[in-house]
Amino acid sequence: MIRKTKAEITKCILHKVANKFNSGQNVFSEDLIRFDQESYDLMKGFLLKPFGNLTQSYRFTKHEDVRLNEVNKFASEIFNDEESFVEYSKSIVNHLFEQSNSAQIKTGDVLVVFIEGIEYKDVLTEAIGVFKIENKVDFFQTYLDDNESFDVVVQKGISTKRIDKGCLVLNTSDQEGTVVLSVDNNNYDAQYWSKNFLSVKLADDYNSHTQNYLEMCKEFSEEVIKPELGMHEKGNFLANTVDYFKENEAVDYATFKDEVFEEEKHKEKFDEYKQHFEKLNDVLIRNNFDVSGVVLKKEKNKLKTEIKLDTNINIKLDVDAPEAASEYLERGYDEEKKMKFYKVYFNEEK
Repeated sequence: MIRKTKAEITKCILHKVANKFNSGQNVFSEDLIRFDQESYDLMKGFLLKPFGNLTQSYRFTKHEDVRLNEVNKFASEIFNDEESFVEYSKSIVNHLFEQSNSAQIKTGDVLVVFIEGIEYKDVLTEAIGVFKIENKVDFFQTYLDDNESFDVVVQKGISTKRIDKGCLVLNTSDQEGTVVLSVDNNNYDAQYWSKNFLSVKLADDYNSHTQNYLEMCKEFSEEVIKPELGMHEKGNFLANTVDYFKENEAVDYATFKDEVFEEEKHKEKFDEYKQHFEKLNDVLIRNNFDVSGVVLKKEKNKLKTEIKLDTNINIKLDVDAPEAASEYLERGYDEEKKMKFYKVYFNEEK
């Protein structure tokens, strides 16, 4: 999504964000962090690495006026006047604090950075980055004690393996608005970061169309197919969905239903669920769109097709092989044992 070859972090400040629900208090820094070369190189890679492989971008939203979006407003002020960086970095943290309306929202360190030389779609631009560190890891610190012997003590610090939550607000826009990139690796509250804090929506492109459709199919399989027809049919539906997306460069809603569903009543239930999903998630599911292969590859890994049985036996279906479950797996009921069963056909064990 971005290239960081020429990127430089020119300003970085660290604040502490509390939890409003627990009557906590934010703690602010007044001065920028001054890095040595080793810590700067490590910090730059740590913060920017997650955005290199993103396939989707977001745009700010606000019901009244997008210019009233808090993060958009604060970032715009910084872009217009870099001297206001420290002041508006505090405003960003205060806005984040206001979203902590439940006990499960975690406190943490917040890094706000100003970045120059970010390359997005072959154009160099600036970016405001906001990163929340929610989890610390234990590590051993060695030291020399009073007896001139080495000892160790356990301390907590920030792991450089991945950020918990982060976003880049780019100083560039298209017909939909300012470009925003976001990651959330601790998705304990899906609304907290992207909806409440950033107030963003996916860009209206084939990447988001593909993700929304696959998300709808995943939820339909869980909420409709699984309760009515069981895990076997849920796995069949998901495998057939993935197969359709793999075999077609573009999705046609009517054709999809004809290929995936055999009975008319299931097509009608899918129509009803589509309306429910759109209303619940405030999205429009397109009836025709091009398939994003990158998003398909990412999303299909989230599709759970494992049949877990109460006899401590699990059957894992391959979502890339839609014909396998229907041809080589049978479900039945044993009158003698008074138990349900699955019969699996195979040639040899692997």
